Amino acid sequence: MNTDDKNKEQAILEAAEQTFLEKGFEASKTTQIAARAGVTHAMLHYYYRTKENLFNMVFDQKIRLLKDSLLTLLENPEMPFLERIRIGMGAHFDFIVENPQLPRFVINELLFKPKRLALVESTLNRVARPLIRKAQQEIDLEAARGAIRSIDAVTLLLDIASLNVFLFFALPLIRLFAIPEGMSEKEFLEMRKRENAEIIMCRLKKQPDSNF
Repeated sequence: MNTDDKNKEQAILEAAEQTFLEKGFEASKTTQIAARAGVTHAMLHYYYRTKENLFNMVFDQKIRLLKDSLLTLLENPEMPFLERIRIGMGAHFDFIVENPQLPRFVINELLFKPKRLALVESTLNRVARPLIRKAQQEIDLEAARGAIRSIDAVTLLLDIASLNVFLFFALPLIRLFAIPEGMSEKEFLEMRKRENAEIIMCRLKKQPDSNF
């Protein structure tokens, strides 16, 4: 494939990503994607054949991005556990700030196209579950030496994802009443990022007189 072909293929993929994120699979038209990419409709079909093929490429990529942004919390074992969680939570939050449409896009497609769950299940079985098992072993060791409270690794990831992701589902409402007067949205998001991390730190840190 020559450079011109690669450029056109990439332009189509980027246009498809933007269109699917905005409209979802059903409402997106290949004619719209082609126009957005600056190519002919015939050229789009030459490279990707069907809208389903094009969507699957975009969806797979976005699932990997979401997975990577969250599972990096469990990597880098050289870093102290609590510090890794705090830094990882911030990185995950920043990733969603940069991709605010992504969580809603993924959830909507999973709700309306249950067969796509098979793609997610495959990724989880291949990559996520081994990392989660390793994380649970580390959590158990940290808890045994009294550094943190005991917690299930999946529960921890769900707590983190819930705190970080929900904010962006609710952001249209939050803009109406929750951002303090005189504070910009960017400042508010930074404040929430710190607050979310602090909530998880409080959940994990073992209190002096705690039996947990």
